[in-house]
Amino acid sequence: MRTLIAGMALVMLALTAASVPAYATQKTEKKMGAEDPKIAVVERMIEAWNSQNWPLVGELFTKDGVLHSMMIPPVVGREAISERIIALGAGVSAIKLDIRNMGRVGDVIFVERVDRFTYKGHEGAVPVVGVIDVEGDKIKEWREYYDRAQLLSEMGVKQDFHGAH
Repeated sequence: MRTLIAGMALVMLALTAASVPAYATQKTEKKMGAEDPKIAVVERMIEAWNSQNWPLVGELFTKDGVLHSMMIPPVVGREAISERIIALGAGVSAIKLDIRNMGRVGDVIFVERVDRFTYKGHEGAVPVVGVIDVEGDKIKEWREYYDRAQLLSEMGVKQDFHGAH
């Protein structure tokens, strides 16, 4: 009976994998932006984070862009986003957005990743899913889904700061 159930599970897994485009499930060891301009914008954003180029992170948003960590109110507008990112970046001595999967569904880019960082001497890692709307060569809206309590704990922050510095 266990063998039958295991066999059925493998068949279902194979059928599911066959119905999902390969680009949506593969690890992103290689750059996919050459194949998709929306993904290229997101890859540029990831590179800006990984190189701690905080001004570029802000510049990659549209003038009326939105950065929304879903547990707190959104930050609206390129200028406000830039201020937020630069303030948070001031405490970061190392960061790597470790991409596990990236793909496009319709016009939206989904990024599954683990953010690894050192923030004010605290090393941390938090799994995140980002859902990103790209407009032209800029990000119109970036929605982040993660465990905020875990992030704050990994950062060594005792009280939620809701993005303030």
